[in-house]
Amino acid sequence: MKKCSNPQHPHCTYWVMPGEDVCAGGHAQCAAQPSSYDLLSAVRHARAEVPAAAQAAAPAPDHASHPAAIAADLAPAYARTLVRTQAERPQLYISGFDPRAAGGRQTLKMALRGMPQGCAPQLDLRLQSDLIPNGAARQQMVRSTNGEWRPVFVEFSSRGMEHGQYQISIEVLSQHPELASRKWVCTFVILVPRPDATLTDIHRIFLSTHKNVRVMADDASIARVSAQGGDRLDIDVTARNAGIAHLDLGAPQGKVDLGFSTIAWDEDLIEIDMPATSALHPHPSRAACLVNAAPEAGAQRQVRLFALEECVFGRFELVDPEADALLTHYTGDGQETNGLTRRLSGRHAVIRRTGHGFEIEDVSRYGLLLDGVWPGKHKPTPLRLGMRIELSASIRDIVVLTVSAILPHAVILHRIDEGARAECFYLVAPETHPGYPMPSYASTPLASGLPLLLHRDGGFWHLDQLSGKETALAPATPLDKLTRIARHNRFASEPYPEHWIIRTGAAGLHSTIAAHDLSTA
Repeated sequence: MKKCSNPQHPHCTYWVMPGEDVCAGGHAQCAAQPSSYDLLSAVRHARAEVPAAAQAAAPAPDHASHPAAIAADLAPAYARTLVRTQAERPQLYISGFDPRAAGGRQTLKMALRGMPQGCAPQLDLRLQSDLIPNGAARQQMVRSTNGEWRPVFVEFSSRGMEHGQYQISIEVLSQHPELASRKWVCTFVILVPRPDATLTDIHRIFLSTHKNVRVMADDASIARVSAQGGDRLDIDVTARNAGIAHLDLGAPQGKVDLGFSTIAWDEDLIEIDMPATSALHPHPSRAACLVNAAPEAGAQRQVRLFALEECVFGRFELVDPEADALLTHYTGDGQETNGLTRRLSGRHAVIRRTGHGFEIEDVSRYGLLLDGVWPGKHKPTPLRLGMRIELSASIRDIVVLTVSAILPHAVILHRIDEGARAECFYLVAPETHPGYPMPSYASTPLASGLPLLLHRDGGFWHLDQLSGKETALAPATPLDKLTRIARHNRFASEPYPEHWIIRTGAAGLHSTIAAHDLSTA
């Protein structure tokens, strides 16, 4: 008999009977490397089955029939078996839990092990528990250059919580446009002890409910024993592979100081069926608009939404526009598509997201002013809160924008000219989630009333900052119950729904005119 040799369960203490493929705990056993006796027996058996005539005509044994060569040939197969076993058992390794910190702050470290190579390079980790603030949290797990997954940390506090066991449910989602969507789940239990519980009570309760528990002393925890006679001993206690170090102190006198390490364990991730269409947005779009039919004081009639890697601001064109965000000059009498609007370039400025935020670049003939200063052509400049953007540099007040909010995943621009009541621009990074709970961000009063929006799975979503609920935005979505969306709002799948002719283009315009002529002939 031998102990369990499954590499994903080094803490298992079950014995394996000879010839069995699994231990008493159901853990698959890897094929052990053949011994020299097994190799020689295999060679003799193979020679015995060869006919005598074939043996006479057979050439002399070469290097390939040597036992060492056979072992070399079997080694890659063993390695492949081990790798396959590890790949088939994805696990979430949880460490850093200290049940002694009753009523205090805790930090759990979570790392992925044995994940398949076919999953997305970035995984979405969702947690739900009564211990976590607001009941839910979200983390992003990214694969490093060496193929390992970068661990994440989850913080919670048990202050004011009733003692007992609390579940933490975890979902690991793999979503990528070029890969099939996959989902893994697991649930584990965290112990919140009584404030007056002793260390012995805590460890007894926790170890009794977690059969596969690993107590590690990675930080060289020292058990200081004051033995009888005044001698002081420093003993290094290491409990590896789920070995629980039992220290029997028989000294009747003296002070004893024990150093306990934190608790760590593995949780098996169970892959569940996930429909291929569940990750798809019901109304995919990279550009859209929130239209307010009756805007109140300070509100805009249109909130232009763009989810592009680079959003180009330029002149309004009725047919075949060159830009994404189409700008026109506004006067006291309303919109003016000609006149000063013609002093805007077709591609005037580009706003893109970088690793440090958002930046703007002048790509026009007429230039732009940032806080009254021309940054130079093709010289990206970081956006900051409250920055004043004037298009263009030669003639003032054609289009004037201000940076009203900078979010981790988006930037909001408001017009502060005569078109302030007409529109504002909401630029979000495509396929990016801001994280939850939502971190604090800088904004001005102009953007304080706008909802929190994001782009994921090909479309726009509304995120409730209090509950964390995400609602897909589509023309049929009722918006009256969503936070920070005023009444009389509707979602349009085009950024400029008031100009339907832009959607049809020149070809659609000509076909529409031709059909009209035929109907009136």
